[in-house]
Amino acid sequence: GKMASVAVDSLSKDAKDQLVCTYAALLLHDGELEITEDKLSKVIKASGNAVEGYWPGLFVRALKGANIGDILSNVGSAAAAPAGGDAGAAAGGEAAAEKKEEKKDEPEEDVDMGDLFGGGDDDY
Repeated sequence: GKMASVAVDSLSKDAKDQLVCTYAALLLHDGELEITEDKLSKVIKASGNAVEGYWPGLFVRALKGANIGDILSNVGSAAAAPAGGDAGAAAGGEAAAEKKEEKKDEPEEDVDMGDLFGGGDDDY
């Protein structure tokens, strides 16, 4: 089926900040590096992006003790969800499992990165 596409420039500032932090966390995770506030901030800065100062800390707290691979594999559905602060950290793994269950029948979204990290999307 056809996948939905969302242009980065159509996202709210909060949604873009969350997306930037998500991709920075995914990059660190793929590099088998610890996800810390400092490392997230450095990756974000190196990518030419800037987020509100509280986002890296929220991401670190939300990801603490979680299976990051499972969480980050749901990026497409999470990117379109409204901001919920760090409610995910308070709800624990149960909420993530429920969310995963609910999303099974929905089509995946292909988020157009609009050169968010530079270099275009032709590599995919």
